[in-house]
Amino acid sequence: MLEKELFIKNESNVRSYCRKYDTIFSKAKGSLLYDTEGYSYIDFFSGAGALNYGHNNDQIKEKIIEYIIDDNIMHGLDFYTKAKYDFIERFYSVILNPRKLGYKIMFTGPTGTNAVEAALKLARKVSKRRNIIAFTGAFHGMTLGSLAVTTDKTSREGAGVNLNDVTFIPYESGGNYNFDSLNYFEHLLADDHSGIEKPAAVIFETVQAEGGVNVASEAWLIRLEKICKSNDIILICDDIQVGCGRTGTFFSFERSGINPDMVILSKSLSGYGFPMSVLLFKQHLDVWKPAEHNGTFRGNQLAFVSSTEALDFWADQKFSDSIEKKSKLIGGFLKEDILPLHNGIKIRGCGLIWAIDFSEIKNINANELVKICFKNKLIIETCGRNDSALKILPALTIEKDLLMEGLQIIFKTIKLYL
Repeated sequence: MLEKELFIKNESNVRSYCRKYDTIFSKAKGSLLYDTEGYSYIDFFSGAGALNYGHNNDQIKEKIIEYIIDDNIMHGLDFYTKAKYDFIERFYSVILNPRKLGYKIMFTGPTGTNAVEAALKLARKVSKRRNIIAFTGAFHGMTLGSLAVTTDKTSREGAGVNLNDVTFIPYESGGNYNFDSLNYFEHLLADDHSGIEKPAAVIFETVQAEGGVNVASEAWLIRLEKICKSNDIILICDDIQVGCGRTGTFFSFERSGINPDMVILSKSLSGYGFPMSVLLFKQHLDVWKPAEHNGTFRGNQLAFVSSTEALDFWADQKFSDSIEKKSKLIGGFLKEDILPLHNGIKIRGCGLIWAIDFSEIKNINANELVKICFKNKLIIETCGRNDSALKILPALTIEKDLLMEGLQIIFKTIKLYL
């Protein structure tokens, strides 16, 4: 029998998720995780959004095994490879061309935060300006540039240095600011006494996932794009967690019809949990010199293979339709079963990302709810200010019965706690 003490004794104190999910996992399939004692857990966490197609998806796994058995390239830096060729061809034909998005693709280091760093670096290089506008409630990564545009106190305190050249303004929702933040932004740009340097870029999430599942309205997104265009400011959409279908369409911004100058993708882009990140940007922004943003693992060949196969889901409109149906199931359950439990509960969400917010209820601790859910064999995470909300993040492929079973566990947990 495996002992957890080995981890506790030898692994750094920085570990976090294992403190909430106190068991040793060994296997996973679809929307279920299994521990070494044979217990199964419904997964409403999906690898923090990295497993949109579930664990060990059979269709994708078959291609990976075939690629390995045939002794294909496993490490390729930024070489021209067959795996990369197939991904680029498929990504354009299935995703970019049908949406009339003429982006170029930059393969960054494998983590989402590396792609954020590349985006900020490129925006500053193109504009020859330093300042970045970001939003309260934002999370963009844990390296220094990404931390500078991230707002949560705990993450920022880990930096150990000043996080400069960023101006924060309130997001449309979240934080109870209750004023027109974009009107304020326009005044900052127009006022020669604002004290704010004209920014190189604005970085935003259409849905602030870690920030509490704060969903921006279409009107707000359209207006933000208009302000940036009018003032020659680069608009960067961080679609790391809420892209790749999480909101129902491949890109989360599609519902608004905007066309960001840059788009950052990672997490579920590989389709199988392999590290993979890309930065998409409009043609005129490609002012990089060779190797100016470099990295040994910027060409994850297995991720190219798995991502190419995952794109097959998006070749059929039925997949998006299935996400919408499941979204309605979740939304309906939250409104009809969860909201009546207490008048202080709030719900927010779209697609297959939802939050149950308890910030107005003094006697509920969302992290305690996570522990109870885990005891009842459901894996779920918190989000938002003071971790005050439960975040529902199932696989896009989750079966209806498992989805409803997980929601029932949440219902019983909250009811018991109240």
